[in-house]
Amino acid sequence: MKILVVGASKGLGRAFVEGLGQDGDTVIGVSRSRPAALSGGPGVTQDWIVADLSDPRAAVDAIEAQSPAALDVIIYNLGLWESRAFGEDYDFLADEDAALIELLNTNTVAAILLLKRLLPRLLSAAKPHIILTGSTSGLPGSGRPEVSFGASKHALRGIAEALREGFRAQRLAVTCLQLGYLNTEDALERPVAEAAARGSGQLVPVHDVLLLTRALLSLSDASFVKELVLPALLDPRF
Repeated sequence: MKILVVGASKGLGRAFVEGLGQDGDTVIGVSRSRPAALSGGPGVTQDWIVADLSDPRAAVDAIEAQSPAALDVIIYNLGLWESRAFGEDYDFLADEDAALIELLNTNTVAAILLLKRLLPRLLSAAKPHIILTGSTSGLPGSGRPEVSFGASKHALRGIAEALREGFRAQRLAVTCLQLGYLNTEDALERPVAEAAARGSGQLVPVHDVLLLTRALLSLSDASFVKELVLPALLDPRF
């Protein structure tokens, strides 16, 4: 498979780049800068495209020019949030206009433009698959007040629904991963039991997201997962 991971330099995106590929696969990471060192499975080719999705047109031009002519999977993993998001001092009225425009450009506008450009390369695959990394903040009744971040993650569900309807005949699978609060401090080299202990049961290890994503990509071409909700076990909102 050829897998493109957008938002890949750290955290969950880096886990996708280092852990998703199998022998013979190519994984292409996209981020503002390439990490100094990456691990990966034997026989996996890793490539990188440097692009800043806060400038959607320039970034999408660069990604389109450097991406392979054929792709099997696109993972859009970008998700900026407000500077005071998820804290007690969050204040929508204090958010700066420029910061909100950058957030929405990165999380939503760039996703739409990129998928529009690269979808023809994906549809030539035997099992074309798009995975959009959403958030439990994008679910009805999420209990979160962050306006712009929540709006951008709600938008991903709309993008997914429309793509499924528009390209059902081409057997395009589109999955939204609605993720709760993640432990992005502990990378894959940390034992999963230790990563799971951080946050006292209120953080999801990236190991768990990677495990489920591997399963998604291993399904037959007769089925797909429309939406996967993965909160931490002790998240009081769920």
